Amino acid sequence: MAAADPVAPPSMEDDRLVAIAELLRRADAHPGAPAPVTLGEHIVEAARVPHRHRETLLKLTPMELTVIRFLGWGRSNGDIATLLLISENTVRVHLSNVCRKLELDGMRELAALAGLLFYPAE
Repeated sequence: MAAADPVAPPSMEDDRLVAIAELLRRADAHPGAPAPVTLGEHIVEAARVPHRHRETLLKLTPMELTVIRFLGWGRSNGDIATLLLISENTVRVHLSNVCRKLELDGMRELAALAGLLFYPAE
C-alpha cells in the first residue's frame, strides 16, 4: 500500500473560498465600486456587506462586532471568550443578540455572514 502524500491537494471547499476571495477582490477593484464600509473599528470591503444588513450592522455595539469578527475567523465560542476575557455564556448572548438584530434564522446563518464579512481574503 502506498503512503499518503504529505502534501494533500486542496479540497473543493478551499477552491471555492479562493474563487470567492478573487470575486470579492475584483468587485472592489472595479471602477465605481462602493467605498469600504466601516463597522466600528473594522473596515470591510463593500462587496462583502449584504445590502439588506448594512444599516443594522452599522448599529451593532463594538463588542458585538468584535465577537462576530472572531466568529468569522472560525473561532469557537470558548476561544472567543478566552480572547475577550468574558464568559462563554456572554459570547452566546452577544451572538444571540446579533442574530435577533439582523433577523437571521440562527447561528449557521450568522456564521456564514460573519465569514463573508471578516474571513481574510488573502
